[in-house]
Amino acid sequence: MANSGEKLGGRKEAAIVALLTARSVEEAARAANVPLRTLYRWTREPEFDTAYRKAKRTAFGQSLARLQQAAGAAAGIMLKIMIDNTVPAAIRLKAADAVFGHARDAIETEEIEARLAALERASGFSRQRDEND
Repeated sequence: MANSGEKLGGRKEAAIVALLTARSVEEAARAANVPLRTLYRWTREPEFDTAYRKAKRTAFGQSLARLQQAAGAAAGIMLKIMIDNTVPAAIRLKAADAVFGHARDAIETEEIEARLAALERASGFSRQRDEND
């Protein structure tokens, strides 16, 4: 977010970080030491909105990568449950299955994005989102 920060200024960059970590806009305004009305006004500014959306995509991507990394542990849990008849499996198996589901979804999303990017390159079309990154 360094490029966005240079463009937006330190206060707005701090507000974006606060929006990503706070439980509410009100809490974010307090954390960034910005009046609530100012923060709401900033969220309507195109440059701020673009930087905020980019930061959200980056944070979400990092979360997906962590889920993908945890897939090995989920596989280990599933295998352990499959061979250990004394372990109550319902909750642990459901959690392991959820991790696999999220990892699968992340891979599918990456594949779709890669295919879309290839199609856009082939057609000479550049997505608006990429131009704003």
